[in-house]
Amino acid sequence: MGAYQLMSLYTRRMHMRVIVGGLVGGVVGALLVGALVVARVANDEILSTPTSTGLDTGSPANQASAPALVVGEGVTLDLSERGLMSVPQDIFTRTNLERLNLSRNNLSGALPAEVRHLKHLRVLDLSYNEFTGVPAEVGQLQDLQVLDLSYNQLTGLPHELGNLNHLEVLDLRGNSYSHTDLEIIKRTLPGTTRILLE
Repeated sequence: MGAYQLMSLYTRRMHMRVIVGGLVGGVVGALLVGALVVARVANDEILSTPTSTGLDTGSPANQASAPALVVGEGVTLDLSERGLMSVPQDIFTRTNLERLNLSRNNLSGALPAEVRHLKHLRVLDLSYNEFTGVPAEVGQLQDLQVLDLSYNQLTGLPHELGNLNHLEVLDLRGNSYSHTDLEIIKRTLPGTTRILLE
């Protein structure tokens, strides 16, 4: 198989179906729909998005390393299973994000406090990492509905999680969380919040 055929095969495998409004098509590269910019995501970094309008397919080399791009109702950034050792700082400039998936990586320490900039987040999935802490700033994400912290190394929980007035699901399975912290958080969470423990 020639180099061109190999490149073509790889490109096809990375090809995605994207539905935005009534626009259906294969997108390789960055997509700009009206005023909505969706970032290209490489294996371990967030790439800059072009500022021009229309569809930019880039060079063949860029097409060959086409990123995972997920667009649905709102804006989703899926960085799951990327082998990430740290959270890419560029994420926190994507203030239109509604869903952020960082699950199944090698992330440790605490999620950066800059997460507070993602004011429109509705779903935050940090599951299956090595996180040992959650910043108090998560409590500023007033639109958050699902917070998945399952299967990390959490021992303490910030009491500010109780400020999440729209939280529907808090998943704490697989952690050695503080029961005292959880009881304090539960006092101010909505009574309808489902807390998954085991």
